Amino acid sequence: MTAPKRNLIGLDLNALTEELTALGLEKFRAKQIWSWVYCYGARDFSAMSSLAKPVRETLAAHFSLDRPQVSLHQRSTDGTQKWLLKMADGHEVESVHIPEEDRGALCVSSQVGCLMTCRFCHTGTQRLVRNLDASEIVAQVMLARDALKDWPKPGQDKPAGRPCRKEESAPVRALTNIVMMGMGEPLYNYENVARALRIVMNGDGLAIGKRRITLSTCGVAPMIRRCGEELGVNLAISLHAVTDELRDQIVPLNRKYPIKELLQACRDYPGVSNARRITFEYVMLKGINDSMADAKQLVRLLRGIPAKINLIPFNPWPGAPFDCSDGAVIEKFGDFLNDAGYASPIRTPRGRDIMAACGQLKSASLKLSVAERAQVERLLAEKEAAQGLGA
Repeated sequence: MTAPKRNLIGLDLNALTEELTALGLEKFRAKQIWSWVYCYGARDFSAMSSLAKPVRETLAAHFSLDRPQVSLHQRSTDGTQKWLLKMADGHEVESVHIPEEDRGALCVSSQVGCLMTCRFCHTGTQRLVRNLDASEIVAQVMLARDALKDWPKPGQDKPAGRPCRKEESAPVRALTNIVMMGMGEPLYNYENVARALRIVMNGDGLAIGKRRITLSTCGVAPMIRRCGEELGVNLAISLHAVTDELRDQIVPLNRKYPIKELLQACRDYPGVSNARRITFEYVMLKGINDSMADAKQLVRLLRGIPAKINLIPFNPWPGAPFDCSDGAVIEKFGDFLNDAGYASPIRTPRGRDIMAACGQLKSASLKLSVAERAQVERLLAEKEAAQGLGA
């Protein structure tokens, strides 16, 4: 039986070099191939024209450049696109591209399913199946660039093996920003997320800088500083409540890392300043967290933290236990926050008609049994303990 080919997507330059030298290829080939894969999005080794034909044939015999399979592609009336992606083992995740006039953001998943069980989130109704590896995270970005025809073309001014950076006169790219806000909790899959984002941020490849990447967490407080120190990306916190009593109910992770601990981690986030504010996500739930008393407490809680607050109208999904706050209530809530000095835009729902809006993602993957879920939770607890993240 023929062994499966090694997929080069998701390998950093060091790992790529090791793979090539193990085949007897010269080390300098790694930078050439890196550029073809991550700068120009090559999907076939035969397209790598700067490599000799025997080298291309050797690469094709041992390696692949596989993307996930698209199980379903949907386009919203507002231009938002959603892809249901099937990984090699058959499990599925969703990615969403949200276009703007001068940019475009890709919402990227980090896990199949989710362990957080936030009550307002559709993904939270699906059990955690497994973490995505770095290749599956990077591949979401690459597949979106494929679909959006957003790769630069090799030319004399950008030969393979040299830095591939967008020229000032070039058209605006369709994919300029990454938000780790898809399925899963990124900080519970930190090692793979970090490996993937380092590839995404590399200026000689995908070249999406850290200031254009936002990582959203439900509040894994002990991992927040490490994320800031090692990655330096923008931080978003799924807050959604101003008391532990309510947040315990709608964001169950709060029982482990309560609001006070979470906000202290935000105050300590490396590089946070008025120029690099933390975003607090706040979904507006009718009669639950949308009173003026909630708004006043939110201002008190965030005092001293360079922050902005995204007010998110609740996006319904089948069987959802909540309703969205009335428009007038959301506006009044936002006006109070703005008057208190916190920029508080009301997020315009995008892709609702294709279930691509915030909190609506949910794959069609099979659910785990109770025993399998318990095993996943045990493994996560063991990993936390090993990293010193226990309660």
